[in-house]
Amino acid sequence: MVGHGDLRYLHRCVELAEEALAGGDEPFGAVLVGGDGTLLAEEHNRTAGGDKTQHAELALARWAAAHLTPAEREAATVYTSGEHCPMCAAAHGWVGLGRIVYVASSAQLEGWLAEIDAPPPPVRALPIRDILPWAEVEGPVYKLTERVHDLHRRFYAAR
Repeated sequence: MVGHGDLRYLHRCVELAEEALAGGDEPFGAVLVGGDGTLLAEEHNRTAGGDKTQHAELALARWAAAHLTPAEREAATVYTSGEHCPMCAAAHGWVGLGRIVYVASSAQLEGWLAEIDAPPPPVRALPIRDILPWAEVEGPVYKLTERVHDLHRRFYAAR
């Protein structure tokens, strides 16, 4: 169950998504938190340069692989403004990260893109559990979804 501490990190994810949008990137943000509650790393999408694989969650998985032991990775939580795409979910699994908590689901994002006639993503959106059936996953967190929805409206309105 998503608690008060979780909300603090999810708010930071939305702030990072806002920073991404301000920089011309897709509005996604994520943070990696250690098992003891320490904020370990944070990132936002960096796709504006043309490399569409520069997702926040993939960057955090790479950071974790380079800086944490397998036990530390398993105890960590990834918080994100949007549910992992299949690429990021696979990286999460390969690296052995623990819990995932997200604000908006892939299904919500698909609906939002359809309502504004935005092109669909080039990769089919799948729930994290379709990629990582064993994962501890929580989301969506409806308290923050409207903020994330607004970021995506603004991103596509600028295009």
